Amino acid sequence: MKILLTGSNGLLGSYLVPELLKTNSQLFATSRGNNRNIDFHNLQKRKLEYRSLDLCDGQAIENTILEIKPDHIIHAGACTQVDYCELNQVDCWNTNVTATRFIASAAEKVNASLLFVSTDFVFSGEQGMYKETDPTGPVNYYGSSKLAAEKAVMDSKTDWSIARTVLVYGDPKISFRTNILTWVRDELSAGKPIKVVNDQMRTPTFAADLATGIRLMIEKNAGGLFHLSGKDVLTPYEMAIQTAEFLKLDKSLITAVDSSGFKQAAKLPLKTGFEISKAVRELGYSPIDFSAGMRNVFL
Repeated sequence: MKILLTGSNGLLGSYLVPELLKTNSQLFATSRGNNRNIDFHNLQKRKLEYRSLDLCDGQAIENTILEIKPDHIIHAGACTQVDYCELNQVDCWNTNVTATRFIASAAEKVNASLLFVSTDFVFSGEQGMYKETDPTGPVNYYGSSKLAAEKAVMDSKTDWSIARTVLVYGDPKISFRTNILTWVRDELSAGKPIKVVNDQMRTPTFAADLATGIRLMIEKNAGGLFHLSGKDVLTPYEMAIQTAEFLKLDKSLITAVDSSGFKQAAKLPLKTGFEISKAVRELGYSPIDFSAGMRNVFL
């Protein structure tokens, strides 16, 4: 079995590479530029190959997929910086939507299944704890682009599935990508005061859990929508406080503020978070709690 992965240089991609190798498949990892996955060379003793692939180059996407003829495509590559997407809408659309259309079209030609990684930002944030059946309603351009990409996947003529997730965190030593936990650690370690919002609700997701959930979707040939996130409902402020306490840093440097105290280009949904019972029931998905996730990141 052949698997093609996009976005292998990202935080999730760096966890997906070793996780997908557990399927004993031949894995083709792709991302823009040179490989930056620090464990990649240690893993190359197994069936693993890296190829540079620019998601804005439709011809390169088609050529790569037609050449490899994968059985499964996992499309994890995306433009995910919310403010950047709001200010650079053409680039965001090309990377998140047009590229997905190219991938879906090529997947049809080689009869590959397509698994698309999406986001909680397809929802409005008015309700929180969303199920797969809840209506969408993004409040920023990033969320709109991911929803449009979801529609492109759903409209494709190949077998498809979508894994939505929430606020992914992980070990930056694996991918060199920062996240909320490492940002809090770095700022507090430098003695810098930080402001963190306390009116947004999320179910933060450990990247290794998300990678496992995606592997389970591939192994079980699971089609349709799945919500894959952590199980703890937390505000970013609560995450910051727990991080400071775990690392024994000065939590008095953390100030709780509401979203109105931040000037951002993009509006963020207030209450997201996922109800994950479908993934637990149908996939055997079993995420660890946030405290265990912190231990995995920092120890």
